[in-house]
Amino acid sequence: MVNQYGLPIVLAGGMGYFIFFIWKYVTTQIKPKLGAAFSVLVALIDRIRMLDNDLIRLDQKLNIFIEMDEEIQKRKRNGKDE
Repeated sequence: MVNQYGLPIVLAGGMGYFIFFIWKYVTTQIKPKLGAAFSVLVALIDRIRMLDNDLIRLDQKLNIFIEMDEEIQKRKRNGKDE
């Protein structure tokens, strides 16, 4: 085959087959797995956002309780001083 067509033509044909093989492997094996991984990634990002919002709400509630406790302590001190 090399004697008939020459080395560059045979190597070009081999390279074409290799490119076809890689393309077929990527489209049949890797693309579906990437799609599934992308779905999992989106779900995880949504959960992280939800947890972040929950942490913000809890922090706000905790700050309110701390402020209320400080206010109660001030009133107790002011009541004893009078």
